[in-house]
Amino acid sequence: MIKEKVLETMKKYNLIECGDRLVLGVSGGPDSICMFFILNEIKEKLGFDFVVCHINHGIRENAIKDEEYVKNFCEKLGIKFYVLHTKVKEYAVSNKLGLEEAGRKIRYDYFEEIAKKENANKIAIAHNKNDNAETIIMNILRGSGISGLKGIEPKQGKYIRPLIEIPREEIELFAKENSLNPCHDESNDENKFTRNKIRNIVIPYIKREFNPNIINGLDRLSNIAREEEEFIQLEIEKQYKNILINEINLKKEVYNEQKSSTIILDLKKFNLLNIVIQKGIILYGIKNIFGTTKGIEKIHLDDIIKLCRNNIGNKFLTPNKNLKVVIKNKKIHISSKK
Repeated sequence: MIKEKVLETMKKYNLIECGDRLVLGVSGGPDSICMFFILNEIKEKLGFDFVVCHINHGIRENAIKDEEYVKNFCEKLGIKFYVLHTKVKEYAVSNKLGLEEAGRKIRYDYFEEIAKKENANKIAIAHNKNDNAETIIMNILRGSGISGLKGIEPKQGKYIRPLIEIPREEIELFAKENSLNPCHDESNDENKFTRNKIRNIVIPYIKREFNPNIINGLDRLSNIAREEEEFIQLEIEKQYKNILINEINLKKEVYNEQKSSTIILDLKKFNLLNIVIQKGIILYGIKNIFGTTKGIEKIHLDDIIKLCRNNIGNKFLTPNKNLKVVIKNKKIHISSKK
């Protein structure tokens, strides 16, 4: 039964603890409604509470029906309900984003806003096992490394995914058996977005022609990749500490959550390391400075490593508008250009 599987997933990844307050992202579809229904049934036993968030993207004609459905579901169960009305198309155009990316940014920004307002420490998203498989295929097509093969993680910071080990077919059956009557997003049937093409065309083809258990196969790949990257990350952190000479801190009020403005590494020790660890150390250092590695691509890492191997003093790179890497006095200086 799904409820037992969800409890097992929650226990395995320590998703929810006694005293937690959650924000649930609920669209009204089978996944989010099942998550809502199950968490509501177990919340008193496990000692947590939640509120519900719904986003009306202003795209589909049936969006108002979805909103009313989720609102009524909340009223029936006595759950606090939040809704955001937005215009995703206009937002995408004004911010020069794709429609999917714009919608995702709006959703997650709103989840964060409500979490802060409600003093919630976790945000629950209803991704399932099929979503994970689709994400892995998308990442493979983009040329991802091990990180992309992990797919969607069960827990990522404050974000948790209680249904991540449940197949979509089981979720839909659960919704039917419990007469939940979830909404149907007709845009999921349109094959103009990459994920929909993978869901509606690629995966059915692979099931039919190659492997009927492709979803479970990709789930195993996801777990293996997660374990291997965890091991590699531990080695990266160990070697980073070994070759670190100095971290020059910035005042918190200047750069909010940034930990340091400049990181200085031992060039000789760096050049003795395996290239996988070298790339990991560069990314680890950049994340320490900026809080993210967004905008850093493989070509940037290759250029930095090439600069280090040439071992010529007073040479530098500016991979992007914010980052500067300097080789000076047998040291690597990774810093914010600001």
